[in-house]
Amino acid sequence: MIQSDHGRRYRNAVIAVVHSSHREVAAAAAACPGAAARARGRGPGRGARPMAVSVGEAPGGPGPGPGPLFPDLGGEDAGPNLIESLCMNCLKNGMTRLLLTKIPFFKEIIVSSFTCESCGWVNNEVQSAGKIQEEGVRYTLCVSSKEDLNREVVKADCAMTRIPELDFEIPPFTQKGALSTVEGLIDRAVAGLEQDQPTRKAMDPSVALKIEEFIEKLKKLKDVDMPFTLIIDDPSGNSFIENPHAPQKDEALTITHYKRDAHQDSMLGLQKATEEETHTATLDELRNEVLQFSTNCPECNAPAETNMKLLQIPHFKEVIIMATNCGACGHRTNEVKSGGATEPLGTKITLRITDPSDMTRDLLKSETCTVSIPELEFQLGMGILGGKFTTLEGLLTDMKELIMAKNPFFAGDSSAPEKSGKLREFGQKLDEIIAGRREAHIILKDSAGNSYLQNLYAPDPDPEMKIEKYERTFEDNEELGLNDMKTENYQEQEIDK
Repeated sequence: MIQSDHGRRYRNAVIAVVHSSHREVAAAAAACPGAAARARGRGPGRGARPMAVSVGEAPGGPGPGPGPLFPDLGGEDAGPNLIESLCMNCLKNGMTRLLLTKIPFFKEIIVSSFTCESCGWVNNEVQSAGKIQEEGVRYTLCVSSKEDLNREVVKADCAMTRIPELDFEIPPFTQKGALSTVEGLIDRAVAGLEQDQPTRKAMDPSVALKIEEFIEKLKKLKDVDMPFTLIIDDPSGNSFIENPHAPQKDEALTITHYKRDAHQDSMLGLQKATEEETHTATLDELRNEVLQFSTNCPECNAPAETNMKLLQIPHFKEVIIMATNCGACGHRTNEVKSGGATEPLGTKITLRITDPSDMTRDLLKSETCTVSIPELEFQLGMGILGGKFTTLEGLLTDMKELIMAKNPFFAGDSSAPEKSGKLREFGQKLDEIIAGRREAHIILKDSAGNSYLQNLYAPDPDPEMKIEKYERTFEDNEELGLNDMKTENYQEQEIDK
């Protein structure tokens, strides 16, 4: 199995918790930003049941004091909480150590370690404490070389894994969450199938033989004699497959964001708002009022208020702007959604950037818009960064921050020098474009036709900007959900059935 430094640093972190020294946890786990998902479980330990909580002084330092619930992982944070628990192996009392912390470039986690001094039973787990994303995500990877087997994969415990060529599927909640590689996922599946083979050979030899043949097929996938497809479908939106070509587009990897259905919401423990909770304000009221609703800060998870307002953009259409300002940590975020219907034709806007004043153009990027910069061989897919109403400079700055500051696999001491250098070079080119020292073209392609770039010469044509309307392809309509949408005579069709 191809292993990365993430796995070795993760094991060091768990060993540190087992030996109850919190400073060793900080030293071992801080070096691995992605260690949070390696063995993510669904509780404080499958081999332990909490009985009494004793939050006191840990062996490695003083107990938790005032401060955030999930402090940053470091040498000065408080020690783990001690919980007396029942050992499910010998039914005597053991000790569970819980560490609530936040790993840089990843999310909040709970590290738990159970130890029974009576029988020696040990159980270690890492559980995500981050929030469920607003949309689910589906990653489709075409594995065609052995380099693809070394891609980093974050798989949440609620994610479904599938290999269509073998008709093989791992249902949700049948495995713990993990930070591994593509090859590691295959080895994990093989180990799971081989676990009960001795019993099967004794009870049902024919079934054991078929499983043995299937295990051989799984092992041959690692030779990559023929390409195969790996699909990870996570309704919580917390899974991830590495793009080794970032910031360029990965032709072998397809990322699809989707709205969860009622069954998936129920599986994740979410509940939709009832009809009584739904606001029934008229459109005229919405136009003249700034609405507020309660939410949580995406950075610190503290209670916050989101403001929402309908806005008419000149020479364009009506949009909905939502802005959140957290009073606890100061984080600010905004999002824009189209207030109109899907346009009959898609829109492609091409702007030639020749002057620093172009950076001041107002820009509306919808969730269905892709952004391309041909001179940098860069493409930002739809759904990334969400909807935004900003300036051209603001969009380029957000793109740079997303790629360089928020990338979990190209930041910190676990990044490869050549990849970090490539990212730094890309960031410098973006800075030159923003400063007006490098000419470039930016292309906004929106299949729904809901994106906009300000014309500085309006109502006259802009000599540096070209706006094209185009017919959507079948794939474009499929991504927008239009192929299965019927708006005429649907009642008659239902009666015929």
